[in-house]
Amino acid sequence: MKEDFVMRGQTASGQTETLNFGGHKDGYGFLLIEFSLFPSTGIGSELPEMCGTITAGKTAVAPTDPNFNDEGLIGTALFEQENIARGGPTAYSVVNDTFVITQDLILMVQDPGVGSPINWQCRFRPVKLDTAKQALTNYRQFMIFDE
Repeated sequence: MKEDFVMRGQTASGQTETLNFGGHKDGYGFLLIEFSLFPSTGIGSELPEMCGTITAGKTAVAPTDPNFNDEGLIGTALFEQENIARGGPTAYSVVNDTFVITQDLILMVQDPGVGSPINWQCRFRPVKLDTAKQALTNYRQFMIFDE
């Protein structure tokens, strides 16, 4: 298993999705290497402002109020389109690409203005784990989840 893979979808503003890692190959973990958002509304006719979070914790992290002290928060993304005359859209993302994922994640998106559904995409890279590293990674992620 050497190839990056993508999970993507469209989620209603204020809702969550579970990113399922339960069916993946034993002996592997995954790194989040990209998290991006894109509007589902007419670009140019509306001014979308969207944000999203990905957490390994038990509950979703509000995308409008992320806290980087939260150890379970491993990804945030922002997409905004200001006045068209001033230029194109702006997109930012911050991912913890050192956090090895072995369990399900929670993604939450929000469009505080329009409230439209939001397209999202995450890219993951598999990493081979020996038995001891896999046990330690599973334990660490469980402890974050169990807080």
